[in-house]
Amino acid sequence: MSRPLAYFLTWTCYGQRLHGDVRGSVDHLHNSRGTPTLPPDAERETFERERMTRDTFKLNTECAAIATDAIQRLCEDREWDCLAVNVRQTHVHVVVSCPVAPERAIADFKARITRDLRRKKLVSEDARLWTIHGSTR
Repeated sequence: MSRPLAYFLTWTCYGQRLHGDVRGSVDHLHNSRGTPTLPPDAERETFERERMTRDTFKLNTECAAIATDAIQRLCEDREWDCLAVNVRQTHVHVVVSCPVAPERAIADFKARITRDLRRKKLVSEDARLWTIHGSTR
């Protein structure tokens, strides 16, 4: 199977869109092209919130600018084609053409952003910034 032209990657900030949220979310069973998002489920959302080990996280304007720059620089460093970036307060979207699996790309983007935010002392060393995984639809 050939590699897609590009991946549309999305991941959320920690605690911002839990499974069961009325806005929809994806889990490992709902993360393939053509599968629906999870339906609203207040009980599951409550369960997820109770499992949280850190405070929720949002990207302010300064953090969002650093995140955008980190994504673009990582793409330049690795010679990936960054086709679009949209960093919001509660989540990040990236459209990228790269030779690695989309899960690897998300992990690399999260790591670079986290490193840059910590170096600039905009988040604490023990803050949890991201949810596990993300959407690779």
